Amino acid sequence: MQTWISSKKVVWAGLAICLLGAGLWLKQRAPAQKPMPNQGAKAALSVEAVQAHTVAWPMTLTLNGSIYAWQEALVSAEISGLRIKQVLADVGDRVKKGQVLVTLADETVQAELLKQLATVEKDKAALAEAQSNASRAREIKDSGALSAQKINEYMIAEQTAKANLALSQAELENQRIRVRQTQVLAPDDGVIASRSANLGNVVASGAELFRLVRQSRIEWRGEVSAEQISVLHAGQTVQLMLPGPHQAQVVVAGKVRLISPVVDSNTRNALVYVDIPASAAKPGMYVQGKVDIGQQQGLAVPLSSVIYRDGHAYVFVLKAAGTGQQQVVQRKVTTGRTRAALIEITEGISAEAILVNSGGAFLNDGDRVDVLAPKAGAAS
Repeated sequence: MQTWISSKKVVWAGLAICLLGAGLWLKQRAPAQKPMPNQGAKAALSVEAVQAHTVAWPMTLTLNGSIYAWQEALVSAEISGLRIKQVLADVGDRVKKGQVLVTLADETVQAELLKQLATVEKDKAALAEAQSNASRAREIKDSGALSAQKINEYMIAEQTAKANLALSQAELENQRIRVRQTQVLAPDDGVIASRSANLGNVVASGAELFRLVRQSRIEWRGEVSAEQISVLHAGQTVQLMLPGPHQAQVVVAGKVRLISPVVDSNTRNALVYVDIPASAAKPGMYVQGKVDIGQQQGLAVPLSSVIYRDGHAYVFVLKAAGTGQQQVVQRKVTTGRTRAALIEITEGISAEAILVNSGGAFLNDGDRVDVLAPKAGAAS
């Protein structure tokens, strides 16, 4: 039995050796496989080429600042101790110069006026009597009927009566002014910005009743550093970015009126005063303004040629101009300003570089592409 088992193992071992030898013989006889032509060089994408160009970029100075009233007028009462009888204006009302805003209770002032009128009439009568006495004294001056002292008294009485009448007439005019002051008038055209006048209040002379934006004019005061003052001048256009409905921005154009002649010692900034229309802008808004200060040469490429990966900007550069299959090289670039369909490249490629115009999101560094045709320059 053991002899039969040993013979079986020998048979199986021989069979295995035969199969191994046959496999080696077949492998040596098989022809070697040749690589497919152009294997690994298949184009990943068909693209258009575009050339980077140097163009003139507009230079913009960005400033921040607040909107203020051009000038504010404080409306107050010129007379004190009187009660407010009527308030005829409110916040937001547009008023004209001389328009009545508040009327004061004038009973006491009218009474003083009547009293003074009576005083004037009394002084007129006294003057008439003094003039009559003085006239008779002049007629009999040379007759000796009256002494020189008496005649002199009549003359002095006439002059005193004239002075008393003039004084009472001046006081009468003063009372008439006080009557006019019971009406508080707008000092200029404009819009009411604030109101502190309330019905029934007893006013004090000089106390503020209204605050008026003169002529409804407003201005934007932007802060500019000392180094930037030299590029600004009166008459430049400023684009203000105002908040609009539905989180949209409203652009309002203004004109530089003047630049502050001094620089603040704390902030080291100066103020630029810009006249703006009062359409959407309101005093108190803090907005951003942009001023066009000229042009600067810079490299521009189409927006479609720049892709963003991992927070960085990249372009794919073609090794040569012309059509046919080419290899692309991925370049990291630094971008700048944008205008229409162009974007500025400040670092990463040289001028006249040939780039993949679009489709870069589907490419990787070293891919081969079919270039269809060069595209016209980016600046055009």
